[in-house]
Amino acid sequence: MTMGPDFELETALRARGCRAIAGVDEVGRGPLAGPVLAAAVVLDPDNIPAGLNDSKKLTAKRRLNLADAIHRNATVSIAEASVAEIDEINILRAAHLAMCRALEGLLVTPDHALIDGNMIPRDIALPATPVVKGDARSLSIAAASIVAKVARDQIMVDLAQHYPGYGWDTNAGYPSAAHRAALKQHGVTPHHRRSFKPVHNILWQDKTISS
Repeated sequence: MTMGPDFELETALRARGCRAIAGVDEVGRGPLAGPVLAAAVVLDPDNIPAGLNDSKKLTAKRRLNLADAIHRNATVSIAEASVAEIDEINILRAAHLAMCRALEGLLVTPDHALIDGNMIPRDIALPATPVVKGDARSLSIAAASIVAKVARDQIMVDLAQHYPGYGWDTNAGYPSAAHRAALKQHGVTPHHRRSFKPVHNILWQDKTISS
């Protein structure tokens, strides 16, 4: 039986005197369109919503219900890095920028941050620990993964209303076959990441054809 995330990392930090421990995760590094989002969540140890797990292992309905519970029972901050920032500084640094912004947006200053992945963003100004596959290990990171995923999905649903044909309401900007086909048919929108190869290649082809 596969075990889900637990509160052991947070409990160990609390034993060392930390009280506000933020779990941090990002979503949206892989899509061809839309911003990258990060969330920072400080859970109340006495009121942790039941069923927290890696957002990828939950149904959309379950994510929505859990996101609502997290917002009601925890301290939450969500931040993004724009498509322009992604193209300017690269997707990894943009994801880290969103993480820093999410931490800075919390109404409480964390004593420690648990960061999903194997790197600590260089601009984080508080003690932090990288946690590989953190959304499957830490309840705080799992909570962050859920609220970030729900928030980004909603952004892409909203953008799909203005740019129909790309399927962003279902593919969230990821490079599905339908999204790639729509790129070739309809072209590149202002919300596409020009530094990503499939988008860059289409722009290069258009430039070559027109010149």
